Amino acid sequence: MSIRKGLQTLIKNDQMNLRNMIQKFLFITILLACLMPVKSQNLKENPEFDEKIRKFLNSRRWYDMNVPSVDGQLLYNIIIKNNYRSALEIGTSTGHSGIWIAWALSKTGGKLITIDIDEGRHREAVQNFKEAGLSQYIDARLADAHELVKELKGPFDFVFSDADKEWYKNYFIDIDPKLKVGGCFTAHNISERGRGYGGYGGQAQFLTYVRSLPNYETTVNSAGGGVSISYKKADK
Repeated sequence: MSIRKGLQTLIKNDQMNLRNMIQKFLFITILLACLMPVKSQNLKENPEFDEKIRKFLNSRRWYDMNVPSVDGQLLYNIIIKNNYRSALEIGTSTGHSGIWIAWALSKTGGKLITIDIDEGRHREAVQNFKEAGLSQYIDARLADAHELVKELKGPFDFVFSDADKEWYKNYFIDIDPKLKVGGCFTAHNISERGRGYGGYGGQAQFLTYVRSLPNYETTVNSAGGGVSISYKKADK
């Protein structure tokens, strides 16, 4: 074999090895990409669905103990930001806050359990969920939350409490063991002094209690009706 042919053979072999290496590298890269967990920003986007929900929300006047829209948006933002998927709402009313929560969960791939004791409000909320197109993301239950919250197994990563204020602390105590680390417990009608609709009693007791816990970090958003936001940093 001549020197020239020998060099050509070596170059050809090197080129084949290089191609094989590139192919292996691309295969491993694609495989790793498929195995990587989905990031929270990879949300399910559906502009037409979003527009339908916006129109429905704007078509109603949300009275009857519903949250203002600014608070609904706040709950939505918390869920989206943290990619929460297992939510509980205590106090459905006619479904305004539940729609905001379920709307966010429709993007993260989650589901909401919402509870109300009033049959009329429960029935109206179920109809509102249906008209908004969110029924598949909501498990609406007609029940006494004092009892049902204790029975629910969880775990949850997001909770919104907007029922009887005097029971806020009890709801929190019942849910705390079922709330994931990194999860968030929110409560409505809370101010920095614990005051809200219904006076100082239940809200103040709840806020004082949750702020005494070293494994929770609590702030209060006062843009709307007042929402306490408590993130669970550790189990204890």
